[in-house]
Amino acid sequence: MGFYAKFKWILGILLIFVLIIMTNLIDKNNFVRVRDSVVTIYEDRLIANDLIFEKLKLVQEKEVAVKTLDSTFYENCNLKVNDNLQSLISKFEKTKLTLKEATVFNDFKSNVKVLQNAETKFINSSYNSTSKVSSAINSLKNNINDLSKIQLNEGSRQMSISKRAVDSVELFTQIEIYMLVFLAIIIQVVVMYNPKEKK
Repeated sequence: MGFYAKFKWILGILLIFVLIIMTNLIDKNNFVRVRDSVVTIYEDRLIANDLIFEKLKLVQEKEVAVKTLDSTFYENCNLKVNDNLQSLISKFEKTKLTLKEATVFNDFKSNVKVLQNAETKFINSSYNSTSKVSSAINSLKNNINDLSKIQLNEGSRQMSISKRAVDSVELFTQIEIYMLVFLAIIIQVVVMYNPKEKK
């Protein structure tokens, strides 16, 4: 086998090798995007959504206590509910927040403080004036509703990122197959081609 024939073989093998490496790097990048998107959906959307649900339950407990003028709740349970609410707020702060989500969440935290101040006044007034407490509870429920909608929108956006990445992987896989077939044909032609020597 002459130098020219060896060179053709090496060139053909190198072309295939480079093509496979390029497509693998592209595929790896797309798989990383899919993994990150799935992790984000779980850690920052599903967990956050669960925390939102738990916060809503606590706010609803307070709402029922105000509407029924339940002094027993305020004497025995309110401090525990407030502690649980603060714990949920701390956990929610550890998730990755979007700008809009951070704004709504900061408003939620402010409204929690407003509610706690209103509850103190409500207790001191011997459970007479419920308007400020009810207003603060309504504000919290609106914040929770907004946070829940943000979770849905962000989860949908992350799923869209995953879908685009998977579609890219499928596209590049098809292109890779066509390129490999094309290169195999070219290599066959190059290897089989035997130029005629001049007489």
